[in-house]
Amino acid sequence: MDLEDAGCRARWLIRDRDGKFPELFDAVLADAGIKIVLTGVRRPPMNSIMERWVQTCRRELLDRTLIWNQRHLLHTLREFETFYNEHRPHRGISNARPCTPLPPPITDPDQIADLNVRRHQRLGGILNQYQHAA
Repeated sequence: MDLEDAGCRARWLIRDRDGKFPELFDAVLADAGIKIVLTGVRRPPMNSIMERWVQTCRRELLDRTLIWNQRHLLHTLREFETFYNEHRPHRGISNARPCTPLPPPITDPDQIADLNVRRHQRLGGILNQYQHAA
């Protein structure tokens, strides 16, 4: 009701398959035009994965940014999603990025001493991306 008062409308509700949600609950939301999306069967890690993403997004982005409107929010979240999946290293997979392969290891000591690193700023410097210069 608060969303409707603000001129917004929820289109989806993602929920687990817990028995505390009766069929009447789904029926009321369906009457309001809200589609129910159920999480996977016996998939408790889904909640922890999403909670980690939301906390990371909040801590690294939203706590440092003033959001002016919905368009600005969507742009900011898309940039962060790209940064999170394509650049930001993840501890659980050998410090690799999920959407890119691991780079080849540097074995030549002379090459290690002469690294040329470039910084690329995203979202006005809130997110920094570092890459070896070609």
